[in-house]
Amino acid sequence: MKTLLQQPDLRKEFPVHAVATKLEKLISETEVRLRAVTESESERRPAPGKWSKKEILGHLVDSASNNHQRFVRAQLGQQMSFPGYAQSLWVEAQGYQTETWENLVRLWTSYNLHLLQVVSRIPPEKLANPCIIGDQEPVTLEFLVRDYVRHLEHHLSQIQD
Repeated sequence: MKTLLQQPDLRKEFPVHAVATKLEKLISETEVRLRAVTESESERRPAPGKWSKKEILGHLVDSASNNHQRFVRAQLGQQMSFPGYAQSLWVEAQGYQTETWENLVRLWTSYNLHLLQVVSRIPPEKLANPCIIGDQEPVTLEFLVRDYVRHLEHHLSQIQD
């Protein structure tokens, strides 16, 4: 079976092709490692006030959700403004600590597979579209895509420690 990025209808000259390839590999490799984590291990907080593996993965689901909107909407306009979000409040409000690890892994995996498709379909001419998040300086859609993968890598390394 061909991977998403090997399908002939996708652009071979895609400017963030390497990032999409990296995301695809990250999803595939990470899902296996996440499924090896036990429920009790996923609930353990490394220190008071620190997130458990469940909460970190929940935060990554929130990141996927917010970036999904950005990746799609930024293609539709010349300059888009998006709200920031209070990460800790989102994690707390959604109760990721009480969610099952299996459900969180499934949600994270499915959402990121969808984002992979979204990213793979961004027209190259849209990658330069400016985006403003909260009160930050404008960045390009391409920057957001690259930063999303960097952010994933950072937090996934915390889960795998």
